[in-house]
Amino acid sequence: MFKKKVLALTIASLSLIGCSNNNIEIKPEKMAHVGKVTNLSKVTNVILMIGDGMGAPQVGLLEEYARRAKYSTYNNKGNKTALTKLAEAGQVGLSLTAPYGQYGSLVVDSACSATQLATGLAAGSEMIGLDENGNRVQTILEKAKAQGKATGLVSDTRITHATPAAFAAHQAHRSLENEIAEELIESGSVDVLLSGGARHFLPSDIKTDSRAQQLMTDLGATETLYKSSKRKDKRNLIIEAKNQYGYELAFNQQQLGHIEGGKVLGLFANSAMENGIAYSACKKASNCSQPSLREMTLSALEILSQSEKGFFLMIEGGQIDWAGHINDAGWMLHELLKFDEAVNAVYEWVKDRDDTLVVVTADHETGGFGFSYSRKDVPSAKTLTGNGMAGRQYKPNFNFGSLDNLDRLYQQKRTFYDMMSQVSNDNSLSNTKAEQWFEVINQYSDFKVTLAQALSITKREHNEYQQENHTYLSANEFPKVNDFKEFYVYGDDVHGNLIGRALSAEQNVVWGTGTHTASPVPVYVFGPESLAKQFSTMQHHTEIAQKMMKALFDD
Repeated sequence: MFKKKVLALTIASLSLIGCSNNNIEIKPEKMAHVGKVTNLSKVTNVILMIGDGMGAPQVGLLEEYARRAKYSTYNNKGNKTALTKLAEAGQVGLSLTAPYGQYGSLVVDSACSATQLATGLAAGSEMIGLDENGNRVQTILEKAKAQGKATGLVSDTRITHATPAAFAAHQAHRSLENEIAEELIESGSVDVLLSGGARHFLPSDIKTDSRAQQLMTDLGATETLYKSSKRKDKRNLIIEAKNQYGYELAFNQQQLGHIEGGKVLGLFANSAMENGIAYSACKKASNCSQPSLREMTLSALEILSQSEKGFFLMIEGGQIDWAGHINDAGWMLHELLKFDEAVNAVYEWVKDRDDTLVVVTADHETGGFGFSYSRKDVPSAKTLTGNGMAGRQYKPNFNFGSLDNLDRLYQQKRTFYDMMSQVSNDNSLSNTKAEQWFEVINQYSDFKVTLAQALSITKREHNEYQQENHTYLSANEFPKVNDFKEFYVYGDDVHGNLIGRALSAEQNVVWGTGTHTASPVPVYVFGPESLAKQFSTMQHHTEIAQKMMKALFDD
């Protein structure tokens, strides 16, 4: 018990939602095994939720917003996140994420991390469903299917993306998304597939083949869903899934809501599903065109829980990571809210059951994110009435960050990617002007940039800039940002990272990298106490997988 409390307090000190309107209900007859029993050694169901990129600092952003933002969306929910509900009702631990084994390294990517969570074995960087020597290994999902359980994968990225793929595919590299799509459909391992990524299932000539377009329209897909393909052949895996492998298809929430059971392929976007800022906006306006992560989660639970032998379900909030990569704190907050909303749906479904183990964790931390105090805008002195002041004024030496920053982060209206697209409609960012960035950023962010800061965002790499042709800047205003360029590796995405750098002082936010870090990540576990308490420790992701398998399987 002492260990559990220490770990819980550790995570809380580092780092604090969830509901949306939804018309899906879990039928009462599905709620078997009510009433928790603490000494169970096995469960029928395992639900693994992965907040991609959600390290302890990201959890801290969520918790601070939920608990202390003046206009927090949690104000009518007791200012309590679903993660906090899980922590209070279950167990909390920490986990190391790095690639283990003889070819191990310090920092993990999502493919390796998800593979280790799926198999319980050491894996290599960027591989999918293989051990460190490149051998195909059975995942927890595949083992569940082999034992007659139902299985599901849910993600708000692409179903072929690294995290979901690692549970049901086996490929040498995560970039082989076309091959992953084929494997997901042909293997028969996954009953419920809900995400984006239609472009990897559609024939290569979908943009020009009117017959193929009409076929998709007749199935209920909109033009935005079948607008492009990444395939090199003319296979339509969506049609194959329906005709050859018995999947029912869904391309919107209405179609998904009409499916009562069986195998389901739900593809709701050509590539990634809507980002968290767009989701917050459409939810408020009640005009969302895609099912939310929460809605997909509830649909998956409704379908999978019909299995008499139980189920395994992995749910990914994948765009927390994307926001971290581009150093976009406002977007990241909205992604955390979206993920916590799904966590709350799972918590409400499982809170009175004793047959299900829920594990919520991250594959890694992204961005080296944190709130930090600074010397910018140091607060003025003020008089306090306390008897310990001895006639002195209260005057901190540094700016420790205003709580108003939490609401201001939430007020961001577009992601940095959206801003980049608006600055350059043709996706070429090499010739953009400072004035363009100045106008767009200040339109969508509650934190503003100066023209001098906007100039620094125009450059693709962090080089020292020549002052020629920029006579409107004095020497001390001219930007020098030639630091850490080795850790910003994704080409033109660096423009987004530089937006984050420009806004960071006003936000009291710091970023260490445009990639991942090796920070331990939180682990929240709910289920029979005898099982859940095993996770209240420092562990590695391979051990998390082993514990889940031991709880779910007889051998």
